[in-house]
Amino acid sequence: MTGAPRLLVLWCPDWPVVAAGAAAGTSPLLPAAVFSGNRVVACSAAARRGGVGRGMRRRDAQSRCPELVVHQHDPDRDARLFEPVAAAVEGQAVGVEVVRPGIVAVPVTGAAGYFGGEEALAELLINEVEAQAGVECQVGIADGLFGATLAARRSAVVPRGGTKAFLAPLSIAELNQPGDDRGEFVDTLRRLGLRTLGAFAALAERDVASRFPQDAITAHRLARGLSERPPLRRALPPELAVTEHFDHPLARIDEAAFVAKTLGERFFAGLAAHGLACTRLAIVAVTEAGEERVRVWRCAEPLTARATADRVRWQCEGWLTAREPGRPTAGIVRLRLDPEEVVGGQALQLQLGSLGRDADAAERAGRALVRIQGLLGPEAVVTPLLDGGRGPAERVRLIPWGEPRRPVTEDRPWPGRLPAPSPTRVPPRPPPAQVLDAVGDTVRCSGRGELGYPPATVAVDGGPARRVLGSAGPWVVHPALPAQRGGRPFARIQVVLEGDRPEDGDIALLLRATIGPDPQWTVEGVYD
Repeated sequence: MTGAPRLLVLWCPDWPVVAAGAAAGTSPLLPAAVFSGNRVVACSAAARRGGVGRGMRRRDAQSRCPELVVHQHDPDRDARLFEPVAAAVEGQAVGVEVVRPGIVAVPVTGAAGYFGGEEALAELLINEVEAQAGVECQVGIADGLFGATLAARRSAVVPRGGTKAFLAPLSIAELNQPGDDRGEFVDTLRRLGLRTLGAFAALAERDVASRFPQDAITAHRLARGLSERPPLRRALPPELAVTEHFDHPLARIDEAAFVAKTLGERFFAGLAAHGLACTRLAIVAVTEAGEERVRVWRCAEPLTARATADRVRWQCEGWLTAREPGRPTAGIVRLRLDPEEVVGGQALQLQLGSLGRDADAAERAGRALVRIQGLLGPEAVVTPLLDGGRGPAERVRLIPWGEPRRPVTEDRPWPGRLPAPSPTRVPPRPPPAQVLDAVGDTVRCSGRGELGYPPATVAVDGGPARRVLGSAGPWVVHPALPAQRGGRPFARIQVVLEGDRPEDGDIALLLRATIGPDPQWTVEGVYD
């Protein structure tokens, strides 16, 4: 098990709002919010007191807080205005890493020893940022970036080795930090009854890996107070760094933007050729006057070509537009991108359900899917959504691509609903089954939810009869929806059957039967 490094995180609360207000010249005391795609991505404390929250639609936010100051989301502005904060921290500590605009991380060990302890270092940085950049901030110290970030939100210093205990009582919603895109995963954990980080951390890693998407392993490590992923134990090729020389020094933002795109693509392609992806990027600039500027960007997710270009552009803009004395005295003549931390390239493989993490991939996939819909119709491309229902098949709704993915009936009461866990496989055409009791008669279920006799053997689709080792249920469903009226009530039971050989393991099935004197049994699901 890999422990997490001891880190100090300095957090500027509501940074997108602070940066937008500074650029627009509005008072920081006014209620304000930053919007992207007509939804709130950040809001000030005054706006939250007025009822505004992240994810809220603009109309709802303004109806709750009529005096709300509206800003548009601008990542370039956020990064450019954050450079003085990073420079102020760098003036007192080495190894400063920008996680995202609004958050910087610093290794604790060396700096804390020099300044007389972790608490003294935290107080020093808070005062320095306020004096040099005029920004209020909070500091947290813990093992690992995730724990230190949550500690900063609470102005806490977590004892060494105590991060797991610190995280345990916190809400499971903390896994969905800005930019992580874990909203649906967190909702799934809530529905399973896992409401705290400690409850999620208590699960075995093998169980998490078998039942959840790949990103769940990273979330599970974070909940346990570990680093995002184990270290890459392999020798790195020496030629991974990318350097660009300029005959004409870069002195304008538009020039830096053009260079950032081509340099980011080269850097990403070079790593991909070796099966690698970067999670900590060092950007080094040398000016015509011989000045050198270095900034390290730390990323929870591996950088794509576009994400690399964004950080290069943001950093160059921050340097070129900084106030004296931090601004270079001459244009940039050399840029170098150096991967300080890499992971295996498989961490960058995207699934259709997580395309939102990479704008380029999302745009390409979206155009292709819309083209297919144009040829074959809107129903030709659908995505699954877990909604309300009593059985596993009826809980999955297929949503045409492009339509809103919102549960409609999840919160309604569902009498007779099948308890967790759900089957891992649901046959599209349920095969028939023969369910017999100990004397060889077909098992029947009454409308009151009582079996005539316990099941003793089950034969699926004409196959051999297998002995029932255990059973649960029944759960009776009386059709009540308009489309179901006139249908016969039915019951479900779960059974565990004896396998062919002991080493093969048992077989768990979900069976369904009509209620009445002549029940028709089918296999509705299989538990792997």
